[in-house]
Amino acid sequence: MKQLFYLISFVLIAVGSFSQVAGTITGKLPQLAYSNGEDRLGSAKMGYIDTAITLDIIDSTVDLYQVKLSRNHSAYIDKKLMKIDSASSKIKTATTESWSVRGDSLYDYISISFNKRIAYKSWMETNPTRIVVDLYGVMSNTNWITQLQSVKEVKNISFEQTEDDVVRVYIDLAHPQHWGYSIGYKGKSLQIKVKHFPIKPKLENLVIAIDAGHGGTNLGADGVTSKVLEKNYTILFAQELQKILQSKKVKVIMTRETDTTIDNKDRVLFLQQNWPDLFVSFHLNSSGRPTAQGVSTYYKHVAFRPFSQALLSHLLTIDGLKEFGNVGNFNFTPIQPTEFNSTLVEVAFLSSPDDEKIILDEKFRKNVAKEVYKGMKDFLKSLQ
Repeated sequence: MKQLFYLISFVLIAVGSFSQVAGTITGKLPQLAYSNGEDRLGSAKMGYIDTAITLDIIDSTVDLYQVKLSRNHSAYIDKKLMKIDSASSKIKTATTESWSVRGDSLYDYISISFNKRIAYKSWMETNPTRIVVDLYGVMSNTNWITQLQSVKEVKNISFEQTEDDVVRVYIDLAHPQHWGYSIGYKGKSLQIKVKHFPIKPKLENLVIAIDAGHGGTNLGADGVTSKVLEKNYTILFAQELQKILQSKKVKVIMTRETDTTIDNKDRVLFLQQNWPDLFVSFHLNSSGRPTAQGVSTYYKHVAFRPFSQALLSHLLTIDGLKEFGNVGNFNFTPIQPTEFNSTLVEVAFLSSPDDEKIILDEKFRKNVAKEVYKGMKDFLKSLQ
């Protein structure tokens, strides 16, 4: 029987017709992707999505399923993160029900009820500052949104039926800088948890997370002449920043403090559990072109770009360090969460003879940490 099912699945793949097969999202930190295109970071990601959501599978590649989100929208998901449920499924459009907005001392909570779990995509916008959520395969049957006086960061919430089976939610925020949010299900209700902007945005009042890239069996790049390993030097940069912050009585959490193998998804889960205010991931770059050199900072979400720019601006004051740039929409796993401002710092190129020399210099590593610290302070000062 099992062999027959796989044969049916193979035939459906071959003819490009998966319209009668459904699967349920499962696994660790599943993500939807916009396309089946690939580079070393995989295809462009729409964002993380919760589990136990059932979707029609309409096509397949070697590693991905194309899933139907609504009549006019589809996405791609890793096959390992979909459990095939039925060979003859017809998924019905859901309806939105009651909504509520409340707050406590740390977060505001938006709850959107449905008659079943549906797919969604969320993103951050600036000017005005807001969170936008698209709900797929759903029609609005919402006639009231209850908003309590306990909310502090959510200024207003509204929605529109943009397509017959797509509802768009607008969550307007009180401050010009996003401070993070999570999104996922509690039963059949979609919960959007918005972190309050700090009353006093100063480092001593915040929690800072530092990530030393790679580690253990994940070696990273190696030096063009010295052959030093990236994993052994990212932790040196991370520890220098840790020392500075702790000397200023700032609370610091580290994703690793030893030469340990840690999956990037596990780093994300650890960070989501601790929900820091700011997150910095240290890496060392490499290129097939020996002329490529300099420092760069990376962000996924445009609302977190100011943080990455503040750090880059200070790092460029270090003698001998050239600019490689500020890179957006970067699909590196640890900076994809929406819960906190984050950036990846590629300090310099191990593949560049000139950059390699300064990477090996302890004084340079101390200067990098010092300028990252100053960049954090300037970023926070701009918010006051």
